[in-house]
Amino acid sequence: MPASGISLYIHWPFCASKCPYCDFNSHVADSVDHHRWRRGLLAELGYFANETKGRQLTSIFFGGGTPSLMEPETTAALIEAAKTHWQPVDGLEITLEANPSTAETKRFQAFRDAGVNRLSLGVQSFRDSYLGFLGRGHSAAEAMDAIRLAAATFSRFSFDLIYGLPGQTADDFGQDLDQALQLARGHLSVYQLTIEPGTAFHRDAVVAANEDTGAEMYEMCQQRLTVAGMPAYEVSNHAGPGKECRHNLEIWRGGDYVGVGPGAHGHVTGNAGTDSIYQIHQPERWLAAVEAKKHGTAKRQALTPDERAEEILMTGLRLTEGVNQDQFRALTGLELGDRLDPGGLEKMVEGGFLVSDDVGVRVTTTGRLCLNEVLRQLLVA
Repeated sequence: MPASGISLYIHWPFCASKCPYCDFNSHVADSVDHHRWRRGLLAELGYFANETKGRQLTSIFFGGGTPSLMEPETTAALIEAAKTHWQPVDGLEITLEANPSTAETKRFQAFRDAGVNRLSLGVQSFRDSYLGFLGRGHSAAEAMDAIRLAAATFSRFSFDLIYGLPGQTADDFGQDLDQALQLARGHLSVYQLTIEPGTAFHRDAVVAANEDTGAEMYEMCQQRLTVAGMPAYEVSNHAGPGKECRHNLEIWRGGDYVGVGPGAHGHVTGNAGTDSIYQIHQPERWLAAVEAKKHGTAKRQALTPDERAEEILMTGLRLTEGVNQDQFRALTGLELGDRLDPGGLEKMVEGGFLVSDDVGVRVTTTGRLCLNEVLRQLLVA
């Protein structure tokens, strides 16, 4: 039987400019027909809501792209529709991603009035030189102003930092952390720069910080944020007790979620099992498909129990809490131990990369530095 809870992800694909490191499904458009896009997003939301009737809505997340470029009226309409289609939990978390440019910060109150109660700001750095290198459209001063405005407008907010830039030292990153700790209110996301295929950085052969420097910055981040009361609950995400992003946490734990919008991804469980659903990436093709048939699904795949198990391991081991064996059994119908290579498990435990006990398995701080290798050792072929 399907699980009772479901999360909602809504993708707004448009940005003012394309950052050179970004491999997300984001596009720069000369103009956007906001009324047409509102109708399209509402139509696809309704399509998937009809398929998942009776589920309890546990969270909403507006991602992108830059969803703060969406008209607040569109945000309000989508939130209202979601609450109508599903029964929302008490204290429903509704997150919207935003950039710290002056034009967007003026809209924060409008998004709060639309129903958003958690803001996620793409700050990335408090140094103008690094912001310029990363192609960000704001200054360090604008970033700090946006954070202060977010704190005054929303009960919960978070912001992102990126480290491991070419030529960046641990001391440089430490200064960004100093500034972040003065402004953060319970949640901080900190990502190491990776050069992804298809990005401008990859095309230009940009080289990120070397492995040793990246590891030093990572370890410093773990230590300082733990002391500050925001330990890592996921590889790149830190929060105080109860301040975690509930939307992402449920997805990493293997929960069901509907994905609406170009390039959105969803997992929906029915009586026959879990389907992995992928929406058309290209915005105009997605919108035309929705207008023709109420949804823009490009691919829908029924996951085998083994495929479902592998996905839960790959996301769950990103979490500090790891993979709970009872929850794993409930989601997959399989035993956790049967999906772990015995030799690899022993090797990872003896090496201090992994903890295995009666509760389940979880990666240590050392193991999170080489998570891909830990997974390679663990997963049964």
